[in-house]
Amino acid sequence: MAVGHQTGKDGKRERVVILGSGWAGYALGRELKSSKVSRNLISPRSHFVFTPLLASTAVGTLEFRAAIEPVRRLGLDNFYQAWASDIDFTRKTILLEANSNPEAGARTDAPLEKGAEFEVEYDKLVLAVGCYSQTFNTKGVKEHACFLRDVGDARLIRQKVLNAFEKAALPTTSDAERKKLLHFAVVGGGPTGIEFAGELHDLVHDDISKLYKGLEKFIAITIYDVAPKVLPMFDQELADYATNLFRRQGITVRTEHHLQGIRRDGDVLLLDVKEAEEEVGAGLVVWSTGLMQNPLIAHLTEKNIEGKGQIAKDDKTGSIIVDDHMRVQVRNGDATETLPDVFAIGDCAKIQDSSLPATAQVASQQASYLAKHFNKGDLDSSPGFSFTNWGAMAYLGSWRAIHQSKADALKGRAAWILWRTAYLTKSMSIKNKLMIPVYWFITAVFGRDISRF
Repeated sequence: MAVGHQTGKDGKRERVVILGSGWAGYALGRELKSSKVSRNLISPRSHFVFTPLLASTAVGTLEFRAAIEPVRRLGLDNFYQAWASDIDFTRKTILLEANSNPEAGARTDAPLEKGAEFEVEYDKLVLAVGCYSQTFNTKGVKEHACFLRDVGDARLIRQKVLNAFEKAALPTTSDAERKKLLHFAVVGGGPTGIEFAGELHDLVHDDISKLYKGLEKFIAITIYDVAPKVLPMFDQELADYATNLFRRQGITVRTEHHLQGIRRDGDVLLLDVKEAEEEVGAGLVVWSTGLMQNPLIAHLTEKNIEGKGQIAKDDKTGSIIVDDHMRVQVRNGDATETLPDVFAIGDCAKIQDSSLPATAQVASQQASYLAKHFNKGDLDSSPGFSFTNWGAMAYLGSWRAIHQSKADALKGRAAWILWRTAYLTKSMSIKNKLMIPVYWFITAVFGRDISRF
């Protein structure tokens, strides 16, 4: 079916099926007009996560619901909470498995239960399944480390932090054990790891130190990264500012350090750091080191499509190759052609001959581009996608941040104000635009909620 047509085979609205409820999938479902197409979204989780605020929810600065948006509030024609396990591009059907465990996909230790299988047909299919956290097959990471990609992860981190302090406060705990329990390790010096370290510092400095008397001297936060500097997407001056601020805050940054494994020893974790003389004890390890492709994408790029060949993939990232109209490309020998009515956006896609970063900015702009031309029905005749870089920012703790764009570079309080303003205005719903500043005010006046439940 031609891309520009707005009706399906039965003369009704074209059935657009979106796989994924992340930045790309949710934005596309939100911006598609129901009067133009039939909007159908499939995702193993029933919500969208505003990921820049996850670190704040993990330490109680914000409550979890301030960082999520229910998918069903989009008023879609259909939503199914399910995993896509295979796609028949010839029959235009998707094989799905119902996800009966809402935690699955959010946490690495959540049990997977076999759900009911069913098929869904599509006229247009948009792959927006995102990526998984890259572990590099490091021993013990999946079993013992925490990721920070969903609210389930943030909730688990909050519980582990508070559990560590409760155990350390017991009179039966030795000082040596307290030192290990209250060491919080962050693996990965990108924005996610850096912002979590900054938020954790605020929790410890503003709240925990007042409520757990005598434990301050045992608290330590360490960032490990294999690269020679943290925050590689920022200029050296801003990266140095972040490192120096962390040093003043008591956060240790260890670059060019390689974590080779994690194992449990009672209540603590032991880290095998290549550059350390002995294993390092920690009460919590937060892992944020990069991305690996979703298993569905890995499967699709390996299968043969009848009469077409194989879906083209990027050799380095494993992402699906698309043209500048987000159309999936298929390779048959030396020839490349477009797979009809199949598109890919966000972290699982790579535009041929380009090198855009795997960020929320890129994903949401690709979704807006596709929605605009799906609504108009003029994708074939439209100009290709063009990315507008609005810059990068990271919170560093103590009401300070850094921001960098083509226009300017900011650091300190000014960057922090911009950071909060940007994230507030980018929140999807009016409800959260109202609730987020309320939570910020409550935290500033009454402190963070440290109750465990």
